Amino acid sequence: MRYFIHLGFNGTDYSGWQRQNNTQNTVQETLEQTLFKLFKKRISVYGCGRTDAGVHASQYVIDINIDEAPKFDLKFRLNKNLPNSIAVFEIFKVNEDQYARYGAVSRTYDYFIHWKKNPILFHNSSFYEDLILDFDLIKKAVALIRKTRDFKALCKQPHLYDNTLCEISNCELFIDEAQGRMRFTITGNRFLRGMVRICVYYLLEVGRCKITLDEFNEILNLKKEQKVKYSAHPNGLFLSKVEYPFLKLDDSYNLVKMLSVGLE
Repeated sequence: MRYFIHLGFNGTDYSGWQRQNNTQNTVQETLEQTLFKLFKKRISVYGCGRTDAGVHASQYVIDINIDEAPKFDLKFRLNKNLPNSIAVFEIFKVNEDQYARYGAVSRTYDYFIHWKKNPILFHNSSFYEDLILDFDLIKKAVALIRKTRDFKALCKQPHLYDNTLCEISNCELFIDEAQGRMRFTITGNRFLRGMVRICVYYLLEVGRCKITLDEFNEILNLKKEQKVKYSAHPNGLFLSKVEYPFLKLDDSYNLVKMLSVGLE
């Protein structure tokens, strides 16, 4: 029997989503250890996407296979045994041919930046102290991203992919100068390794007039090769929405909705 589990996690203390040979401090490993404790046998967990160390997910979906329906309240037991950094919101029984990763038709990432020191935002937004930006330039750079189809230039490891084409259905910037905060949101059918954080790095470079719009456009169009690819800080990034044609997730749990107040 296959189940989808809708959850969220704070990635601050994790080495990313994916289980790794050199560390057990991953979200996937933590979930598998908890399921082993509950079912007394190993249950593999498959996620809807991969997140890097320090990156969060305010909406995330995994799928698991178990032999029979649990005789206990699985959501309650998971939440009681998982650390506070991971919360289960919903559990659905799905068809055997439905997968959390391959069944998703779109994903949304939100990236939050603040430039006025704020202890509440410390783990959920990237702090760039006394940041001075040309917001009009950044908005023009966002428009260039919206028109882009091949994201090889914004991929950390393009050699891992058969192609680097992505369909971006939404890409926007929201600014609240009074709060000293900014939100970048992007929705697409797929995302490449490191793509969103590299994207935000270049937006900041344009906004700080470190590179021109023309130079950024040349980078996007692969006319100007970047041998070293830099990324924005991880803690401002959230995987914030995953959409399936056969399932509607309850969005009321989504932390990004609260963080987005004033940035809508």
